[in-house]
Amino acid sequence: MALWRIRATVDDRPGYLSVLTASLALKSVNILAVQVHTTEAGAIDDFLVDAPDALTEADLVAAVERGRGRDAWVGRTEARDLADLPTRALGLASRLVRDPDSLGDALSALLGADAVIWRPAPGHNRYGADRGGMRLVDPAGGAYEISRPAPAFTPAEYARAQALVDLAATVVRHAADQVTLVLPDATEVRVRPAVADDLTAISAMHGRCSSRSRQRRYLTATAGPSPSQLARLTDPTRGVTLVALADDGRLVAMANLVAEGDLGEVAVLVEDAWQRRGLGTALLRRLVAHGTRAGYAALVAHTYADNRPMLSALRRLGPFGDVDRDGALLTVTLPLSSDQGIPHVVRATSGTP
Repeated sequence: MALWRIRATVDDRPGYLSVLTASLALKSVNILAVQVHTTEAGAIDDFLVDAPDALTEADLVAAVERGRGRDAWVGRTEARDLADLPTRALGLASRLVRDPDSLGDALSALLGADAVIWRPAPGHNRYGADRGGMRLVDPAGGAYEISRPAPAFTPAEYARAQALVDLAATVVRHAADQVTLVLPDATEVRVRPAVADDLTAISAMHGRCSSRSRQRRYLTATAGPSPSQLARLTDPTRGVTLVALADDGRLVAMANLVAEGDLGEVAVLVEDAWQRRGLGTALLRRLVAHGTRAGYAALVAHTYADNRPMLSALRRLGPFGDVDRDGALLTVTLPLSSDQGIPHVVRATSGTP
């Protein structure tokens, strides 16, 4: 017996798949796995089969055509393809988490491609898959161009491949966001994006902060946000939350960027013992960098007029745009970038650097 891959298009109508499988069964072909790719041209059935050694490629194509299949492609395969596709895709994803630089090999393994080329500057904006090749968006810039002689790529394969590219970009971005900052007093703190498991440590840090620090951060005299509100801050729908950890692993600061449209609202809370050491300013700088990369218009900070440390930190980030006053509350706009000379604006929430 020999392992083969068979791909053919059939009309997407009840019973047509059974006609094709019956035709293969008449040739003693054992179907080990099957995937169905829905396309505008019909259902593309992708089989992994075990066929008698006497059968040739032409025999299998003829059996497909007798089973009402068309555009048949038949090729020999190996035992490694016996693993079902979801298992293989998860394995490749796990590999990318550990080694995002292996993306080219992962795409080749997923698609059976004979060429994976990264282009730093896309020559055109058409992404997707066609008979001859596939073009994938690289979130970091550029594009991946993938080719194989046959069979033609399907929309499902394109979606899986783009998901791997997006995963690799996310891993790289998260790795870049994990840095060790050296404060002016030579103290080192580790900064990284927050994760759900940080919620307990974030709550504990809030408990160690004075009521004055919490009031400056949240602009309210209450004890601070509820656990559910903290959970939403830890994992914002749009934006980023950064946490800073001392060398003993204790979480000592949190900075948030929450975006709405092209505006981002930033905030920072630093444990009292770590204030006035440059940590809040360093976290705000990283939020500015994130907002700029994401294309937000500006950052806005809401802070009390007597919160001199926060105002000083904001001035270090660049010139202010608009500054609005409502009683004791200031709203400071920090333009991030410009389109055709028009400054962009992002909104930031107060905090204690």
